[in-house]
Amino acid sequence: MSWRFMFVVLLLAAGASTWGGLHLGDWLVAHGPVAATVPGQSQVAAVPVLDSNGHPYVAQPPQPQVDGRLAVPEPLPPVAWAIPDKSLTQAPPNPTVDLATTTITMDEAKQIAASGAGQPLVGIADVGGLGLGSSSGQPVQPIQPIQPIQPIEAPPPPSAPPANTSRAWQASLRQEIQACSAQGFFDRPSCAWAARNKYCEPNNAWGKVRDCPAKSF
Repeated sequence: MSWRFMFVVLLLAAGASTWGGLHLGDWLVAHGPVAATVPGQSQVAAVPVLDSNGHPYVAQPPQPQVDGRLAVPEPLPPVAWAIPDKSLTQAPPNPTVDLATTTITMDEAKQIAASGAGQPLVGIADVGGLGLGSSSGQPVQPIQPIQPIQPIEAPPPPSAPPANTSRAWQASLRQEIQACSAQGFFDRPSCAWAARNKYCEPNNAWGKVRDCPAKSF
């Protein structure tokens, strides 16, 4: 038996087993047992529930509340956005609105001004209580001008004390510098600088005395 014949037989067997397996699976699905219906349990509708935007409704998960509870937020109370059908013409008359919206001629304005001459102003036009006029009969006190505040001048800076020309501090400085020579090699510069800063700074002698050289900084 050649190997070609064996290869063809294996291919035919694989195709037959695949075809038989597909048909056997379809038969098992069609003749499978039906799930029993539990009494008292509502059937789930096949149509998905949609929200107001037409998308599938998803249950809202619990969230932390202000009082510390973990629950689903309560819906906000609905707001009545409908505009009432009541017309503005049916509203009760308002004399203030009528007076503000009524146009008069120049002659009518002159008649109103002439008829009200000599009468005190009332309502929002009465400014007697503000002290701006003499409608109450009391003389108006003249407004006192406010004097400008003069700026406070800063005191002049204190003048530097005169340099001490006494020779006593120079002798003390020379003694301390000589005492620094008894210290170590690395401590001598800092000791001499401390002695010069002690006597040369208060006497303003930098660059004026031999032991107080001029500063280069």
